[in-house]
Amino acid sequence: MAPGQRHRQLFYVKKDHKKSNNVKKKTKPQERSSEMPLIYPGGDIAFKLLLTARFCSAIWSYISDCDETFNYWEPSHYLLYGKGQQTWEYSPEYALRSYTYLLIHMVPAMIYHYILEPNPVLVFYFVRCLLSVGCALSEVYFYQNVCKEFGVHVARLTYAFLITSSGMFIASAAYLPSSFSMYLSTVAIAAWYGRKYELAVFATAISTLLGWPFAALLGVPIALDMLARKDWTRFIKWTVLSGIVVLAPMIWLDSMCYGKLVIAPLNLIAYNVFTSHGPDLYGTEPFSFYFINGFLNFNFVFIGALVAPLALLSIWAVVPARPRHRYCLPYWVSLAPLYLWITVMFIQPHKEERFLFPIYPMICLGGAITVDCIQKLYFFVRTKIKPFANASHYLQGTSHITVGAMVLCGLLGLSRSFALFKGYYGPMEIMTEANKLGIEEQVPNDIRINFCVGKEWHRFPGSFFFPSNRWQLQYLKSEFKGQLPQPFPPLPNGTSIIQPHFNDMNKEEPSRYFDIEKCHFIMDLDAGTETILEPNYSRQTDDFAIVKSSEFLIPSKSHPFFRAFYIPFLSRDYCKFGSYNLIRSAKFKLLPQSSKAKTATAA
Repeated sequence: MAPGQRHRQLFYVKKDHKKSNNVKKKTKPQERSSEMPLIYPGGDIAFKLLLTARFCSAIWSYISDCDETFNYWEPSHYLLYGKGQQTWEYSPEYALRSYTYLLIHMVPAMIYHYILEPNPVLVFYFVRCLLSVGCALSEVYFYQNVCKEFGVHVARLTYAFLITSSGMFIASAAYLPSSFSMYLSTVAIAAWYGRKYELAVFATAISTLLGWPFAALLGVPIALDMLARKDWTRFIKWTVLSGIVVLAPMIWLDSMCYGKLVIAPLNLIAYNVFTSHGPDLYGTEPFSFYFINGFLNFNFVFIGALVAPLALLSIWAVVPARPRHRYCLPYWVSLAPLYLWITVMFIQPHKEERFLFPIYPMICLGGAITVDCIQKLYFFVRTKIKPFANASHYLQGTSHITVGAMVLCGLLGLSRSFALFKGYYGPMEIMTEANKLGIEEQVPNDIRINFCVGKEWHRFPGSFFFPSNRWQLQYLKSEFKGQLPQPFPPLPNGTSIIQPHFNDMNKEEPSRYFDIEKCHFIMDLDAGTETILEPNYSRQTDDFAIVKSSEFLIPSKSHPFFRAFYIPFLSRDYCKFGSYNLIRSAKFKLLPQSSKAKTATAA
């Protein structure tokens, strides 16, 4: 019986079982146990639950990577409102980033903006919700095809890990090419499991060309499988067709934006692979980085994913079992994308959390397979010692392992997500307050507002939180010695203008720094420490006044476990919080809240 047929038969088993109860047909205990149906969510319920979880991420997850702000949200703000920060990667001199990737997200945002003219912060969350929908769709498609390839039990475990993991909470609504590649690579692998090779090739092409070029690595096992099946014609046809359909409009749009012929994926590969400084200029981490990060984001699921090959070998060596159906891919083939990615990424000196985003759903699958193997081993050993009563299938005697794995890993995942929200959401709250000041007309509308950031520049969530284009981000000198962004030229063709003071070596550019005497607001963290270049502005009460404060976790002064996982009634005693502040210059006075704003607030 093919896996797809086995998946469908589960529904028929339920119906037949009900009929047998109606006619009071007597069956032997072994027959009754073998017909016991599995409980798992159907496609529509699975999608609704996933979408709910992803909308929670869109609303409550913070921006954890400054690349997301300055390489994606800021140029998107420029495309939509004509103002935003530009990094050197978007300079026509280097042209490493694709405007096409931005436009596919900003076209819906533009429609929303032009029809309803909402506050910019609502556009920000609108885009995040769109990302959440895309992520949920890719996950439910993956879940359905895991059902066919690995069986319903592995699929429901995978689904439980997907919906509760902190890693998916972080990655699902992130406006990053690595998240985009996660969506499309997940679709590609799911289509491969369903033997829909055309879709697998096309999704891989979109993930690679429009998202992240290095995601092509996940498509290598799919390509080798097609070639091994002597499916050369279909592979070549769909590779060429996908390349033309995706790359041709991408080259045209990017060349229009940059004012010259640009193939952004090739430029990015050339910089990272063929330059001596590209990949390792900053962000180098020890070999243990991904192990620690993987456990934080997926807890024991990550360990399960790493040891899944050993678990499968132990099953093969110990437990007598029928071979997999010929329709199924061998395990070493179907899981190859996961371990190929882990092998390549783990040995790179440059390591960042987002580099593992494309394999997050497969980590959940690998963890589910390990739990399934543990259940089979337990059942085999247990029956050798003392057989189960009325149990002829390993799932009937090991349901406590299923429930235990889901509950333990789920609680740890939710605990981690809540710890991130409690500890690091402060900048989002501060910027929401800044936006509110503009909405309530407490800031004069006839002057330019200089909003300054010093040591906290990397936590600035983006210009979408500014109430209008009269607000301008400015940088104060701090201990950071790298290259900061600068504003796009305020011109219609600003994306094609080569600005001075950019370099590809992350060298400090003094032209970025602003005079603190001209700042109207400062976003800063009061952690109880200061240096000459990073004074504690919050405590300079003669010069500044605090408008809004939020708690912010200080990792160096907090217990490693309780800062990583939120434990009710205990974490507060073991964690140290600073004050994340929106600070106003004492020279700058806020206006009284307008009557119109008061009415809106009361309503």
